[in-house]
Amino acid sequence: MRKTLVIATFLAAGAVEAAPLCDDLGFAGLLAKCNRGDPIELTLASGQPVAAGPVTLQSGAYYEMRITADGSGELGLSGPDFFRAIWMNEIVINDIEVRPMAIDSFEFDDEGEALLSFIAIKPGSYRVGIPGTTGDAQGITITIQ
Repeated sequence: MRKTLVIATFLAAGAVEAAPLCDDLGFAGLLAKCNRGDPIELTLASGQPVAAGPVTLQSGAYYEMRITADGSGELGLSGPDFFRAIWMNEIVINDIEVRPMAIDSFEFDDEGEALLSFIAIKPGSYRVGIPGTTGDAQGITITIQ
């Protein structure tokens, strides 16, 4: 009885259940091509904004985040709350594929690129940015719906 009441209350509140971007995921499951959201481009460069603006992701969808450093300074990108709200498929750095359980941040000592592929999981709003900076342009707000 209690379980039925909780479910009825949840449905009556108009809560929306997160779903993948496509109905027929096929053999690949959540990694299916039809379940891929727009790529996220981040840039680490001295005096330049990290991203064009905030990003909204769909829980259950697959995304790729490309982080490019121009080598103008030793810069990092931190966002432990965001990195724990996603399931990481892999991080590719210099053609080396890494499949981590979790990370807190990236740091670039020189120019380079890292590609993070992941499934957005935990709804919320997260800040990812250059550690030790306070400017709005030195980070990005990522919302998972």
